[in-house]
Amino acid sequence: MGSVRWAFRCGPWTPNRGEWLLAARCVQREEKDRIGQFVFAKDAKSAMAGRLLLRKFICERMGVPWSRIRLERSPRGRPYLAAPLKVSSDSGGVWSFNLSHQGDYAVLAADQGVQVGVDIMKTTMPGSRSVPEFFRIMTRQFTVYEWGIIQSAGSEHQQLAAFYRHWTLKESFIKAIGTGLSFDLQRVEFHLSSEPLTQNQPLRQTKMYLDEEKEENWIFEESLLDVDHHVAVALGPTDKPDSSPSSLPPPTTFTLLSFSDLIASASPLMEEDPAYWDSFKTKTEGPQRQRETHTSRQLPVSH
Repeated sequence: MGSVRWAFRCGPWTPNRGEWLLAARCVQREEKDRIGQFVFAKDAKSAMAGRLLLRKFICERMGVPWSRIRLERSPRGRPYLAAPLKVSSDSGGVWSFNLSHQGDYAVLAADQGVQVGVDIMKTTMPGSRSVPEFFRIMTRQFTVYEWGIIQSAGSEHQQLAAFYRHWTLKESFIKAIGTGLSFDLQRVEFHLSSEPLTQNQPLRQTKMYLDEEKEENWIFEESLLDVDHHVAVALGPTDKPDSSPSSLPPPTTFTLLSFSDLIASASPLMEEDPAYWDSFKTKTEGPQRQRETHTSRQLPVSH
């Protein structure tokens, strides 16, 4: 079975004119136009990085020439490879892939023969609200047991870290099964590993209970990209009878890619558009005053 874990640090990325115009030439025209409509540079950079990550994966791992990749979006906004060509494959089975971007990173996770969902969240203070007030607003998203773990984590920053750790787990599962906002998050409860999260070795010990029943057929990988960014990957069975995450190889860490890595296999799809750079360089990085911290369920930044 194949497995891919890639990350691109788009927060501090300051593309020059040549990089941004080349990136714009290497995505589909409708995606280029959509990215150009973002008000803030940070959102445009995250979206562009996500598109390039996805195209790089399809080209290099699925064997589809860059110029023949045609991506579309499901009604829930999830990207998929439209009218798939005959792609190179081995005995590992069909690829499943998922993207997420939030905070300073865009990430891609992909595996063969299983369902995949990925979510990333940055531990940040909740804007103008206090941490207790923020937790009160989010009460319905977690079970009583989970709130007990979150609120006993220590300092407010440690409680927030526990909150976002649980959140990435829930969102990774929701994204893997593709149900979107209609799913009641209290139906799933996570029992965390007692081992601390690190940047060096992903954990697979966390267990999920669905409707109070322990789920043996789902595996969750957890890791830190840095001290503030939690990442969770959900791996579950498909509708194939022999599909099971239990046969997966040991987890691998996320590989941090450079811009050169993102476009290593790229080929331009259209002519250069100088006005696209002119528009981008007028964008501010983000809002002057950081808006209230939101989860990806309220601001759909993960795809």
